[in-house]
Amino acid sequence: MDLLSVEHLSKQYKKTQKQGGFSLQNISFSVPAGYICGYVGRNGAGKTTTLNAIMHLVRPDSGEVLIDGVSFEEDPVSYRRQIGYVGDASYFPKDFTLRDIREILADFYPSFDMKNFDRLAARWELPAKPKIKTYSRGMKVKLMFASVLARDTKILILDEATNGLDPMMRNELLAMLQEYVEDGNHSILFSTHNMEDLQDIADYIFFIEEGRKVFFQAKDELLEEYLLVRGGLSDLTPELTGRLTGIQKNEFGFSALYPVAENCVPPAGLLSEKPTVDEIIVHMLRQMRETV
Repeated sequence: MDLLSVEHLSKQYKKTQKQGGFSLQNISFSVPAGYICGYVGRNGAGKTTTLNAIMHLVRPDSGEVLIDGVSFEEDPVSYRRQIGYVGDASYFPKDFTLRDIREILADFYPSFDMKNFDRLAARWELPAKPKIKTYSRGMKVKLMFASVLARDTKILILDEATNGLDPMMRNELLAMLQEYVEDGNHSILFSTHNMEDLQDIADYIFFIEEGRKVFFQAKDELLEEYLLVRGGLSDLTPELTGRLTGIQKNEFGFSALYPVAENCVPPAGLLSEKPTVDEIIVHMLRQMRETV
């Protein structure tokens, strides 16, 4: 069963004197229960617009979003309670304390578990008395995660949520996110520029560019479709060039993606290895920029 279903989502922003127009065009994808989807693209590609439309912080012009089979129009309260959101900036009032936030969340969300919240706050050494404005960036991120993981949500929507975390905390949090989906009743939509996070935990990758879907694919399948090849500039024959994606040249040679297919192997003399998600995205962006 799909916990998150997005169908033909579109949103048009008109051009103004201060900023250019933008169009999110016919975005469709789904995230099954128990899975993590990475949502990737350059700044301004449409990632945040998509997330805001899913959370109904902006009203889409067309399309439908279902969370656990329920639309916002059918039951806005239930719809929003199924979502846990962590962004790249704290959404808590800066003059509140952890104790203030604990009490408000308990009053606002029926499923909020104070004991679980206290356990996470203690585990991450979040002080109870100081105001939130005295917290470091990393502490604010931990507080946001404690607030959503202490609730009975169905889907976590993360927007650059691991920014500002030290490597140890980041690894601990990624492990907790995997635990969140392990029971098969939860899912995660994870928008980030840190491809290492997605390399470690994502099951699916959605790549968006200029408001349009480039691809939506299982990560493991995507990683098997290409080899990252390197060679000298003299190796770039017309035949080889026609097969490569996103050629990057430098004084020492080139690197590019080579499609893996039956009876189609890189020419002898080229170095080849399996690419990372980051390398696939970078070379695809280079290819799109060169073909515009």
